[in-house]
Amino acid sequence: MYRMKTTTTYFTYFLTLLCCGSLLSSCKNRSGVSSKTGVAYNDPYNGGLQINRKVKEGPGPGLVVIEGGTFVMGGSLNEDITYAHDNLKRRVTVASFYMDETEVSNADWLEYLHWLNQNFPEDKELYYNALPDTLVWRQPLSYNEPYVDLYLRHPAYQDYPVVGVTWEQANAYCVWRTDRVNEHILRQRGALVDYRTLAESQSRPNEPFNTDIYLNGQYQGEGIDGERMPRDNRPGAEDGSRRPVRMEDGILKQPYRLPTEAEWEYAALGLVGNTEFGNIETGRVYPWDGLGVRSGKRRTQGLMMANFKPTSGDNMGVAGYLNDAGDITVPVTSYLPNDYGLYNMAGNVNEWVSDVYRQLSFEDFEDFNPFRGNVYLDKQYEDAEKGIIAKDKYGRPIRVPAKAPRKQTWEELQAASADSARAGFDHDMRGYADETNNELYGVTSLINDKSRVYKGGSWNDRAYWLNPATRRFMQQDESNAMTGFRCAMTLVGSPEVYTKTKPSFPANRTRSQGNKKKVLGIF
Repeated sequence: MYRMKTTTTYFTYFLTLLCCGSLLSSCKNRSGVSSKTGVAYNDPYNGGLQINRKVKEGPGPGLVVIEGGTFVMGGSLNEDITYAHDNLKRRVTVASFYMDETEVSNADWLEYLHWLNQNFPEDKELYYNALPDTLVWRQPLSYNEPYVDLYLRHPAYQDYPVVGVTWEQANAYCVWRTDRVNEHILRQRGALVDYRTLAESQSRPNEPFNTDIYLNGQYQGEGIDGERMPRDNRPGAEDGSRRPVRMEDGILKQPYRLPTEAEWEYAALGLVGNTEFGNIETGRVYPWDGLGVRSGKRRTQGLMMANFKPTSGDNMGVAGYLNDAGDITVPVTSYLPNDYGLYNMAGNVNEWVSDVYRQLSFEDFEDFNPFRGNVYLDKQYEDAEKGIIAKDKYGRPIRVPAKAPRKQTWEELQAASADSARAGFDHDMRGYADETNNELYGVTSLINDKSRVYKGGSWNDRAYWLNPATRRFMQQDESNAMTGFRCAMTLVGSPEVYTKTKPSFPANRTRSQGNKKKVLGIF
């Protein structure tokens, strides 16, 4: 009796383990199954929906990751010596994002110019409009004429920051860079033909690659498609057929853009280096620790921490011991990077940010990703019923003012006129909640909706402007010899970057897996 009971117990235990193992084994494959319907993903026989669970997000070329968080915007400015009262202290949160490790250099800009000249050799206007204004070096009482011809193109200056670029030119570069990076990714993966095949092809595409046009299925065909495109799992597709890459594949990068003012100020401070257990131990006045602008370390004691102008008439120190080694700008990797790994976030050149300039107040901002300058645009359809996007002569989507603050109905989308717009919707939000009459901008004030913020200080500025909270403005179509820029990119997915510095909960498990373990009595 006892032996029989024991045997039965062992047999039951064995069956339980067997079932447990079987169920857990099936759980391991649940990542390829919908948790809501039980239907398998990536199955050509039930619709072919493709869900990529193996995406590993990373920065685009030239970028470093900036883990976001909360900080006091304007908080590092101890003294408002200009009495501008234009950056009042307010606590905000900046989402995690990517940012260029360095300022955009002359070599980077020459690459841009070279591409334009190669792809549109007959369009002299396009090339001319992309040229920096090298005449910014001319000053009535200075002999700066050599820089007019040499600064942009001479190899000695190739790693120096590009200057003489307007805010508008900087944005155009970001758009171009996005397309070139994504095109390169696709050609490297074989989703588009490789560069050599493209160059030797007799059926080259009529227009260059554009990310939006490609994702809409309007950039494909002979001479374009590569041999290693993703498999087409749609029902009815021929065996071995291929399709273009989709956004859902997680292959293409997000657009490059100018950083917002909040992002730039947050990244420049680099407070991640002064944070422990969720507390900022010490504040900063500059992108480095301490109140001074000279190095206190033994081997570099007395050297300037950035390229700026300490006093009138002193741009670089005394011969034989140049303390910042820069008469004008310096190479973009000069000096020490801050705790995010960003070079020259103080000095060298001021940097454009995307915001429209206003004197900021406690009421005039959002506390999450604050930004002023939204202009809402939609892609224009050439054929709305077929979903074909209209293109300009450079193969880029034509963008028009947004018609409504919400998704339009299908009938509204098909309507050709602007009558489908919701009454009272203003797509241009740059001057949102301004009390001043817009018609007076530029007449009674130097500020208008085309006044853009630049930050950081330059080789020709005093130490005050090295503080990340300081801010100045210039018209978006103007430029000077003291202002350049760097690009940013939105980070997608989890904002957490530094996981080793804090405790964390166990790795997430799928809900279906957890429920099955509870049924088995494992928990």
